[in-house]
Amino acid sequence: MISTDICIIGAGPVGLFAVFEAGLLKMRCHLIDTLPQIGGQLSEIYPQKPIYDIPGYPEIKAQELVERLMEQIAPFDPGFTLGERVESLEKQDDGSFIVGTNDGTQVHCQVVVIAGGLGCFEPRKPEIQGLLDFEGKGVEYMVKKPENFRDKRVVLAGGGDSALDWTIFLADIAERVTLIHRGDTFRGAPDSAEKVHELASKGKIDLILQSNLLSVGGNGSLKEVSFVGRDQLTRTVQTDYLIPLFGLSPKLGPIAGWGLNIDKSAIQVDTFDYSTNVERIYAIGDINTYPGKLKLILCGFHEAALMVQSAFKYVYPDQKLSFKYTTVYGVNAF
Repeated sequence: MISTDICIIGAGPVGLFAVFEAGLLKMRCHLIDTLPQIGGQLSEIYPQKPIYDIPGYPEIKAQELVERLMEQIAPFDPGFTLGERVESLEKQDDGSFIVGTNDGTQVHCQVVVIAGGLGCFEPRKPEIQGLLDFEGKGVEYMVKKPENFRDKRVVLAGGGDSALDWTIFLADIAERVTLIHRGDTFRGAPDSAEKVHELASKGKIDLILQSNLLSVGGNGSLKEVSFVGRDQLTRTVQTDYLIPLFGLSPKLGPIAGWGLNIDKSAIQVDTFDYSTNVERIYAIGDINTYPGKLKLILCGFHEAALMVQSAFKYVYPDQKLSFKYTTVYGVNAF
């Protein structure tokens, strides 16, 4: 059995940063993730996607952020169990927990931190004719290797940050990029929306608004995407790829049966310390919810910092927490 102070469920960016904050307080962490690699959604779904709102980085690729976080937490030597799903949680007489996975791994810990992003997730697929027939044959739900789209015709669909960011990024790689959105305004960052409109005005991309995907077609591989426009007429775009980016469908899995207060597949927390209604269990990052919640990585970092201050009392019940600045003492002093 693995013994640690804090068991973190989820090895995405927020879970990784929690290791750093816990390490500053001399607390050891072990992370469990269903994915076979560290990084969560950043590594699995959009490793080459540029991120613009990480302090100190005007732009950083998702995978690079993961690598930087790993470098940052290396001094604290966290443990990892990857490719396994958390299945059970058993509370012990002393208040601690034993966390069990589907492969039989057991982790004994004083505190459980759920940092599972959207939980067990899968892409939301639009209900359009022929979609399933072309999965892997031109229909993709994520961009893992942007070079695969070099000099290709690409149709993206969606109105959120991912659709906007990939439209901007692929505009310099693909032969032609078309963005189809059912509305006339975007849900994503205003600055990104402005860049997309600017690219369209300069003729560098095709922007089709107030239109809905209708069907896909081809002969063995994708050749065309049909959509219905605001005038109710059906049109067809010749393409090599369709990338529908309609978000992810979150599923909490076994966590849903742990007695936590849940609202629309998200775990309710107290913003004082991001604790749940179950003592010694915290939730940070996209998996939690509270009034004013913003699903941003940097907000998850903030939640992690406050969470470990609260978790300290369970790991070291006889010690008084003394906050220190890393700028004064340096990481090696902690």
